[in-house]
Amino acid sequence: MPDTVQSVLRGIITRFESGEIPEAIALAVFPIANVPSAKWSLLNRTLMVLAGTADARGIRQWNSVGRHVKKGTRSFRIFAPHMKKKENEETKETNVVLVGFLLVPVFRVEDTDGDPLDYEQLEIPEFPLLEPAAEWGVSIKAIPGNTRYYGYFSAHRSEIAVASPEECVFFHELAHAAHHQISPLKPGQDWKQEIVAELSAAVLCHLVGKRPVNLGQHYRYIEGYASKAGRDVVRACTEVFADIEKVMNLLLKGGSHEEQTEEAGYYQGTPGADRGLESHP
Repeated sequence: MPDTVQSVLRGIITRFESGEIPEAIALAVFPIANVPSAKWSLLNRTLMVLAGTADARGIRQWNSVGRHVKKGTRSFRIFAPHMKKKENEETKETNVVLVGFLLVPVFRVEDTDGDPLDYEQLEIPEFPLLEPAAEWGVSIKAIPGNTRYYGYFSAHRSEIAVASPEECVFFHELAHAAHHQISPLKPGQDWKQEIVAELSAAVLCHLVGKRPVNLGQHYRYIEGYASKAGRDVVRACTEVFADIEKVMNLLLKGGSHEEQTEEAGYYQGTPGADRGLESHP
């Protein structure tokens, strides 16, 4: 790793160890769209994200806003409550009760055509380091803000989605994408993968970011995953130091992972693997 990068990385870990950490601040998010899915359950919104969209509706809902589903498009399913009227044998009153759930087909906004939607079409800010993602065939898109996550990386769809204009959010997901180039990511929110992404994002914010760096934000995120793994922050960061080195080499030096491992003398390891909801395949 270049001396400058290593110095920044070790400096951040030293500050974590010393406890000189400012309070975390709220990150900015893009406007939250007034769409039907905003009122869905946590499970259904998760299914929507896994389908690769921030807006999904039934056919009639799309038709009501002047849009139609493209021919040949496949739906995905969400859970809807199945309600029935039931009479109380003692009081003879009729109540509506939940008897189960139905699977209801819905379609992504990306699979529809027609009138423009009410919510603003978002654009990706001019983030530093957009080029590596393009080289790997990873698309980048902006999605409406929400109350659950700031962004995600999907290895399955080769895409990064950000619900925030903050550079640290993009850098986190970009680090996931770089990590996946080195070794396929594990499904789910793996503590090592999340700390690699967040600590790499902190280093990138110092090196190439245009906005002020708030280490408190990075520390709190790392602290949460370190705690779940039964480690303190410094130990957790130290354990993933080698993976961060590979990620930073890939992002800042360019070239393929094979070229970097040959230059740095790494061995090709066996595949192992909100800040994203879906920082995994």
